[in-house]
Amino acid sequence: MSAATATKAEAIPAGSYRLDPVHSTVGFEVKHMISTFRGSFRDYDASLVSEDSGVRLEGSAGAASVDVRDENLSVHLQSPEFFDAERHPQITFSSERVGVAGDGSVELDGELTIKGITRPIRATGRLDQVEADMAGGRRIGLELETTADRREFGLNWNAPLPKGGFVLGNDVKLVVRLELVPEEK
Repeated sequence: MSAATATKAEAIPAGSYRLDPVHSTVGFEVKHMISTFRGSFRDYDASLVSEDSGVRLEGSAGAASVDVRDENLSVHLQSPEFFDAERHPQITFSSERVGVAGDGSVELDGELTIKGITRPIRATGRLDQVEADMAGGRRIGLELETTADRREFGLNWNAPLPKGGFVLGNDVKLVVRLELVPEEK
C-alpha cells in the first residue's frame, strides 16, 4: 500500500464485528470450457477485529454447503476429487494485515486453507461504512477478490476435451462480499 494508507483507527473503528449473513455472499468463478462458471457457499461465517495492534479478518465456509444449482455436480464437488468435504469440512481464511487506503481500497494478506492445504494469498477490494443504518447501528461493507490456482490446494480433477484443452481452468477467482455489524455486548 502507498504512503496514503490510512491508519487502522481512521479506517475501521475499534471493536469486534460479526457477519450479517443475509447481506453477504461467498462465491467463486472458474473457466468452464467457453464460459465462466459461478458457484457459492450457503454456510459461511466471518469476523473482523479492529484494535490498536491492527485489523484481523477471519472467515470460514462449509465445504459441504457448496451451491452450484445442480445436485450431481454439488456431490462431485464435495468428493475427494475436489473439496473432500467429509475429511475437510471447513475452508478457512485468516488475515493479520488489512490495509485500507484513504479512498476505501483494501489490500490484505492472509492464509487460505482448502482441503487441509494452507497457502498465502493477497486479496484486494473495497471498504465502505455506514455510521447509522435504518436501526441506528454501524455497518461495514467489505468486498474482496483474489485468484488462486486450484491445483495448489489439491483440487486437481480435470477432463480433456476431444479436440484439445480441458474442461476446467486452473485459476479460480474467489469473490467475497461481507456486511459486518458490531458484536453485541
